[in-house]
Amino acid sequence: MSDIQTPTVRLKPKISPRQIRFGAPWIFADQLVLDRRSRNIAPGAIVAVEDGNRQPLGYGAFNANSKIAVRMLGLGPVEDVDADWFEARFARAAALRDRLYDAPYYRLVHAEADGMPGLIVDRFGDAAVVQPNAAWTDSHLDALCAGLQKAVPVSTIVMNGSGRARKLEGLDERVDLLAGQLDGPLAVPMNGATYMADLIGGQKTGLFYDQRPNHAFAARLAGGQDVLDVFSHVGGFSLAALAAGAASATAVDGSASALELAEAGAKTSGTADRFTTRRGDAFAEMEALAAEDRQFGLVICDPPAFAPAKPALEAGLRAYERVARLGTGLVAPGGYLVLCSCSHAADLAKFREVSLKGVGRAGRRAQILHVGEAGPDHPVHPHLAESSYLKAVFLRLD
Repeated sequence: MSDIQTPTVRLKPKISPRQIRFGAPWIFADQLVLDRRSRNIAPGAIVAVEDGNRQPLGYGAFNANSKIAVRMLGLGPVEDVDADWFEARFARAAALRDRLYDAPYYRLVHAEADGMPGLIVDRFGDAAVVQPNAAWTDSHLDALCAGLQKAVPVSTIVMNGSGRARKLEGLDERVDLLAGQLDGPLAVPMNGATYMADLIGGQKTGLFYDQRPNHAFAARLAGGQDVLDVFSHVGGFSLAALAAGAASATAVDGSASALELAEAGAKTSGTADRFTTRRGDAFAEMEALAAEDRQFGLVICDPPAFAPAKPALEAGLRAYERVARLGTGLVAPGGYLVLCSCSHAADLAKFREVSLKGVGRAGRRAQILHVGEAGPDHPVHPHLAESSYLKAVFLRLD
């Protein structure tokens, strides 16, 4: 791609280009010279990036309407971001996952960490769900899908264009079937269980692959136990626990459709006779279970992101402390408690601190057995803390 045909944006003179040259993936709007010309560049356009001395840095995707004005796509000369460009990046991402997993069920693209900032792709065998969360992914959607199908043998592609990230980019929310067809939820084998993923109507991409190693570790604690899976979604922890020999599992969630999928997964897994569900607000249901004097050998609490950004941090930490306190009260003596957070604004130290405070306020003491994170199909970008977001703290209570 010729630099003559490509718009150019430039860092402010006092902004050091060092971090960009070292691989930092974002350039914020207040770091750029944003004049009338640059503000007229179409959102999602590919731009050449220069330092404050007009020396070339690389190329990226531009959106003057976003706080993240440039998402870097590469260093060196500008490349054509076409189907072949996408094919090469998808093929590189797939090669890693196929080395890690025996079956094609995984996160195929983890945004910045896979060189495609703002893009999430989860693979479900012959189908894939794409989350184009940045303007450039939306404007290059045809090339993206063509490159995906050239690199990976998928015939069905679903676009899930929902969520907070798209709003921040000025994008609308929509869900579309871009290729192929779907006849209903798909069966996904994982950790000895079968999960049902609704790729069209489900939450995000339909299934949370990031918790896979934590499901497996919890399952090691589940043999012979009564298990409580709070904020269960489609039964992530409970179905794995049942497959590992749990005596029973109870899934709690506010979504009727998610619990229906969990029940379908238990039936398909052959564990429906040991599986029950409770629909309602998770906090209210935990209080109700305590009033019923119910106790469980293993309790897992995997709530949504209570602190998705720094302004929500303090309120989010209070919510995590409350989850820990209520969950602790439902653990039988000598039992296990698993507390999870997917809030990148709440780092591990803060999350662990408030979790243990909640355990203490419930009158219990704990051993920390293990701290889990997302699986290797969710690689971490070394210059982007946000790509390391998932925390799971495994405790044994006195």
